[in-house]
Parts: sequence; C-alpha cells; structure tokens
Amino acid sequence: QVQLVESGGGWVQAGGSLRLSCVASGRTFSRYAMGWFRQTPGKEREFVAAITWNGGNTYYTNSVKGRFTISRDNAKNTAYLQMNSLYPEDTAVYSCAAAVTDYGLGHWFGYDYWGQGTQVTVSL
Repeated sequence: QVQLVESGGGWVQAGGSLRLSCVASGRTFSRYAMGWFRQTPGKEREFVAAITWNGGNTYYTNSVKGRFTISRDNAKNTAYLQMNSLYPEDTAVYSCAAAVTDYGLGHWFGYDYWGQGTQVTVSL
C-alpha cells in the first residue's frame, strides 16, 4: 500500500508559477512510476505528466509542454510538478498517482494509488 499526499496548490495570477509536491509513504517509492492528473467539475480526469521510476523518461500532455516539469527525488519519496506560465484554463484539482508498471501512464487506469488532490486556481 502507498499513501500519497499532495501539497503546494493555491491561487496564482495568470503567468505565475506554482510547484506541487507529492509525498509518498508506505512501500518503496522508487518502485513506482508517478503521474499528475487534473480534474475540473463536470469534466473527466485529465492526464498532465508522468515520470518513470528512475526519472529516465517523462511524458506530458500537449497543453503543458514547455510550461510544466515533472521530477522526482527518490531519496525524499517525493514527486514534483513545477508549473510555470500558468493560464486560467490550468485551474483544476491536481492529483498525483503511483503506478506499479510503466504501461498506460497517460491514462488514469494505468495507476494503482491516488492522492486526495490539491486545488490550483489561476485568475486573470
């Protein structure tokens, strides 16, 4: 079992930055690929970014490429999502997730454990 806790959300003006953190407890963090998803009311959960267990590969949805960076520190059991040049359409609840395998990292069903999420609000 892995427990995931996100932090770092909040309110920011358009063009600003936030860094989300996801701290894992339980089984060995470095065994898992990690992903970030976001969701707004009435919409499906959307893939944002993913990183393999050793950080060797990263993946992003097109709308955040060049603005967001996913990273991890296995010594600290923590994954990060650095978000720059934020737009109002980035407003959502952001959740981190852990995957036992690298299959399907771009889809919610590829993940085995989820955090509760943290709200990100971007205003004009």
